[in-house]
Amino acid sequence: MLSYESPDSDATAIAQNGRHITLVRPPAVSSRFSYTVGVVLPLGPAYVAGALIERGHRVAVVDAVGEAPLQRGPTSQPHLIYHGLTIPEIVERIARGTDAIGISVMFSQQWPHVDDLIRAIHAALPDRPIFVGGEHVAGAWKFVLDTCPPVTACAIGEGEETMLELADYVAGNRALTDVKGIACRIDGRAQRTEARARIQNVDDIARPAWHLFPVDKYLDAGFTYGVNLGRSMPILATRGCPYQCTFCSSPAMWTTRYYVRDVTDVVDEIASYVERYRATNVDFYDLTAIIKRDWILRFCSELERRGLNITYQLPTGTRSEVLDEEVLGALYRTGCRNICYAPESGSPRTLARIKKKIKPERMVQSIRAAKRVGIVVKANLMIGFPDETRRELWETVRFGLKLAWHGVEDLPLFPFIPYPGTELYDALRAQGLVPELSNEYFARLGYGDLDSAPSLSRHVSSRQLAWVRIVGMTAFLLLGYARHPWRVVRTLRALVTERSTSVVELRLVDVKRRLWSTLRRPAVRPRPTRTENDAAVATVTT
Repeated sequence: MLSYESPDSDATAIAQNGRHITLVRPPAVSSRFSYTVGVVLPLGPAYVAGALIERGHRVAVVDAVGEAPLQRGPTSQPHLIYHGLTIPEIVERIARGTDAIGISVMFSQQWPHVDDLIRAIHAALPDRPIFVGGEHVAGAWKFVLDTCPPVTACAIGEGEETMLELADYVAGNRALTDVKGIACRIDGRAQRTEARARIQNVDDIARPAWHLFPVDKYLDAGFTYGVNLGRSMPILATRGCPYQCTFCSSPAMWTTRYYVRDVTDVVDEIASYVERYRATNVDFYDLTAIIKRDWILRFCSELERRGLNITYQLPTGTRSEVLDEEVLGALYRTGCRNICYAPESGSPRTLARIKKKIKPERMVQSIRAAKRVGIVVKANLMIGFPDETRRELWETVRFGLKLAWHGVEDLPLFPFIPYPGTELYDALRAQGLVPELSNEYFARLGYGDLDSAPSLSRHVSSRQLAWVRIVGMTAFLLLGYARHPWRVVRTLRALVTERSTSVVELRLVDVKRRLWSTLRRPAVRPRPTRTENDAAVATVTT
């Protein structure tokens, strides 16, 4: 199938008002030594597609990851590989009659390859506007407009209402500069238009248009953002995050407004996935899923009332303030099997500098309670912050060992990476400690890379940081297996069945799949040059 397209349910409305919009989910991108690749259902584009269809537009989707999740090859950046369709294959799948193209870019490391993709699409369809959005674009919109001429506009923040107004622009009913929440070229300069207010009544947002995506390809293969507990669908119960961590781009993308959906509406959506896709598990993609105690208890009560036989997990990182034994017991009783906490650091001084307002000991108490009720726990830690001393770094490692002792199974030790659009990036750039934005800079922003861990602290070298990271994660893992030897058998079983209980097992299964795919079909070809990419596009367009 070349693309997935919405039906002409109201041909008259489409003919009078609607436009044909093609949404492209670009390939995932990783370094050659990354232990994680984002092969997951794309929730953001699905929401945008739902909003466009509700307004009467015709939508086609090219999901480059879902169409070829195990295909991979080199990019124009020497150490990066893409996962998904090739650029010519993507261009070929875009209908020549489409009126506009929208592309979502979540991670900055994707951008160099997406830049090449946009230029190829423009070469094939030079008169069609190209809109880009997502977390990367929210933080680097000026760079995108200054360096990639084919981009017509950048959507900043929530995409649903912005894309509807951009569709009005495509139809000739609105000036581009009248569209709120975008950046575009005004008198030849990249400038932002009036900021768009956050959507407050999140229950009124159209549901994700999953019928346009190859959902079964993800579900049948067990691809998921969390742990593989079966056929897993993504969901959002909240939007935004009220906190202002200095290393996070959420304030630039979402502001600090936090909105919660109605419990009944969330459970209705879960029930629809069970019925339509035979889902057995739900992954909550929320930035900060649990803040309100009464909401989560009402959610658990509604799940119990309906008797939905599912599991669910919170894989993105949440806080511990309301996660006491009563709440955690209700979560486990209604199907929650995995929770990710986000302490980030075990050093009080580092926590204060990065504005991470948590109490580590309170989080330890919550984690111990989660383990007592039977929930598998992950905790995200980060080292290498600016001004972090060796003592503070080792405080985080010791905190990780403490968490492993108390039963935390997954303890990634991420290197700090200054992403555009974050408070820390702006501060470091002002001090001249990070370079100006460039495709080469973005190519190095892989948090899952094991081959590099650049340090931005004058107290710790990059080599020392990389060594501490590898030693720390190895120690966490070995301590966990020593304390709980039965996990070894469970991990071996996961490699055979490809059904994982922890993220460690999920990553091992993913590595096994990629190795097997490489053995069956060699994927690494000579790295294409820009000229070769252009030639490939020319072949497609003719």
